[in-house]
Amino acid sequence: MKLTILAVGRLPRSPEVDLVKTYVDRATAGGRTLGLGPVEVLEVESRKPGKAAEAEVIRPHLIGAHVIACDERGTAYPSRAFAAELARIRDQGARRLVMLIGGADGLDPDLLASVNGKLAFGPQTWPHALARVMLAEQIYRAVTILAGGPYHRD
Repeated sequence: MKLTILAVGRLPRSPEVDLVKTYVDRATAGGRTLGLGPVEVLEVESRKPGKAAEAEVIRPHLIGAHVIACDERGTAYPSRAFAAELARIRDQGARRLVMLIGGADGLDPDLLASVNGKLAFGPQTWPHALARVMLAEQIYRAVTILAGGPYHRD
């Protein structure tokens, strides 16, 4: 199952971008034998402002995919439960999983209503760049949990 982190906006070169790349590369390498990967990051931007305009540029990338949106009202999974959820989606035959990070104002309500699930990183508000890092790290952690590796400790 191919995994895509689809994020609204482009990040300039930064330590956060480097961290995302590190975790994406590790998850891709470790996930191959598990049927998870490759993992990619896709950045999109709208020429017009607003959530509806952002939704227009997002939607074409969601066709045929299982979609999980990062949203403060979503489920805050413990890491093992998140790994189990990725495995469940894979085992149900999904060929692509898109994990969606919206823009500064969040995601369009109609788009949110159409996703398969919502993921929260707790009740705090996180900067866009850190949300990407946290999502990439949790994908890598899920891969190591499913592989039985020592990275995750309970």
